[in-house]
Amino acid sequence: MTATSASNGSYIARHVRGIPRSGIREFFDIVASQKDVISLGVGEPDFVTPWHIREAAIYALEQGRTSYTSNLGTPQLRAAVAAHIGEKFHVNYDPATEVLIAVGVSEAMDLALRAVIDPGDEVIYHEPCYVSYSPSIALAHGIPVPVSCRAEDGFAVRAADIEKVISPKSKALVLNFPTNPTGGTMTRPELEEIAALAIRHDLVVLTDEIYSELTFEGEHTSIASLPGMRERTIFLHGFSKAYAMTGFRIGYACAPVELTEAMMRIHQYSMLCASIISQEAALEAILHGEPDTIEMRDQYKLRRNFVVSALNSMGLKCHLPRGSFYAFPSIAGTGLTSKEFAVRLLREEKVACVPGSAFGACGETFLRCCFATSLPQLEQAMERMRRLVNRL
Repeated sequence: MTATSASNGSYIARHVRGIPRSGIREFFDIVASQKDVISLGVGEPDFVTPWHIREAAIYALEQGRTSYTSNLGTPQLRAAVAAHIGEKFHVNYDPATEVLIAVGVSEAMDLALRAVIDPGDEVIYHEPCYVSYSPSIALAHGIPVPVSCRAEDGFAVRAADIEKVISPKSKALVLNFPTNPTGGTMTRPELEEIAALAIRHDLVVLTDEIYSELTFEGEHTSIASLPGMRERTIFLHGFSKAYAMTGFRIGYACAPVELTEAMMRIHQYSMLCASIISQEAALEAILHGEPDTIEMRDQYKLRRNFVVSALNSMGLKCHLPRGSFYAFPSIAGTGLTSKEFAVRLLREEKVACVPGSAFGACGETFLRCCFATSLPQLEQAMERMRRLVNRL
């Protein structure tokens, strides 16, 4: 190593050096080198953003709506978000002071973590989980503390398991239900146990409910709606999944005014504001997009039923995900690690799925299969996967 390269490496902050590359992106570097691959990997709807939402963005451009907005977002979108959360999630927020429009839920989560964490604070989260949670906690100078979820529990997180890892340094709890990558959900009684725990130990709760509209069975309950929780909860949501608006990069955070103000102080010096074009599209989506969401959810449910049945029939035990658009089958019986199975599936059968290990240590022996693609493609992918399983 030259003196120059050694010096360049020393410029990198210590808390960044330990951040791994995303397990999803690392795997898809391999995918990019393959041709004719059926991808069940990227968690993105295969539907195009509904036409009237696209038209709203186009119209905003034609009308010259190209300026900055308030740091918090346009008043119209904040008012619509507050009304939507009040009606659908039964939590009331003041749109003037308690709603912040962000650049996707990822930025909203980052703002929330940076607003509440002091260096050395412990943040509890459940695994398997979205790949960014642990790195985001570390980048905010917190200490990630995972709690394992089990297939036999439908990948719900148990209050008793959370309580086992609580320490005097515990500051916050991150929840994501329905969950990426498992499709796990929580019942109201299960959330009530966790709410009591959060109150007893004075934890801030960050609840990422981006997949809530894609709940297939039962009624989705937000922990923010439970008694005593609104004042200690940051509610995170967005438009990517329910309205097929991934590229618009638009999300939001709702919280008591002190927490929203803290998040806004960070947001104003980093992003300043979300794109006004995306905000105009989001306003159309939240006001008039529910029929589109219902139609897409019904299609996802049909695909879910097919994929889970196919996986189980080939000997890959898979619980029935009650939300999101992911199946999370066990590949333990094949004798391969999740990465070995995913690489062989890609190279031998040209089907891309994500190794469960990308979502935390307890995701090992599982595989994430995204069923947000067409049924004919899913049928072909399941047949190819069956061929690999039969050879093992």
